Amino acid sequence: MVKVEAGKTFHTHKGFIKFDDLIGKEYGSRILSSLGIEFTALKPLLRDYIMKSVRKTQITYPKDIALIVMFSGIGPGSLIVEAGTGTGALTTALAHYVKPDGKLCSYEIREEFLKTAERNLKRANMFDFVELKNKDVTIGIDESDVDAVILDLATPWLVVPHAYSALKPCGTIVSFSPTIDQIIKTVETLKENGFVDIETVECLMRGMQVEKGKTRPQTLMTAHTGYITFARKAVKTGS
Repeated sequence: MVKVEAGKTFHTHKGFIKFDDLIGKEYGSRILSSLGIEFTALKPLLRDYIMKSVRKTQITYPKDIALIVMFSGIGPGSLIVEAGTGTGALTTALAHYVKPDGKLCSYEIREEFLKTAERNLKRANMFDFVELKNKDVTIGIDESDVDAVILDLATPWLVVPHAYSALKPCGTIVSFSPTIDQIIKTVETLKENGFVDIETVECLMRGMQVEKGKTRPQTLMTAHTGYITFARKAVKTGS
């Protein structure tokens, strides 16, 4: 993913491209390099901003983000609490779906991660919809009447009681964890704290190598990334 700037040149092993030859043209335009190789200028998609972000932590992959967005029920205008921010890959996607009048409050205890996340969010033009908070979410959540709480941290079960208090009735909690031990503790704690409709899934995505007469699954794939647990807040008896 390259930023086009006047007077600059993009060098590749297939020749160089002068950005001045691109400026003023629409996305999808084709251009020849100095070696006569054809390039196409494509507008970055949300997945490009995620997969090509500056990384200091492992990121959440698009296959998992898609399920998180769908099962959480978020959309334009939603108020979301997220923890931990990491370098902001999932944060970027969530902000994209709550804009233009929603808000994402993202908790992270590592200040250096927040600086990288801010950089990635600004690059994707999503920073205006996010409040980054250098706080420990296991101690508490500042917000109330929240539509969704989305967790990607080592001890999500410690956040479950705080999430229950912060969520509006029927609000959703989503937790992404790489190990089975983590999801067992999380599900047990969800049941103990008034959550219902609890479900845990794993999403595997395998690419295909498509060529006439040779089409088959790709040899390599990103298999296990993590387990995703979803649940909804039920009003406790007597509340």
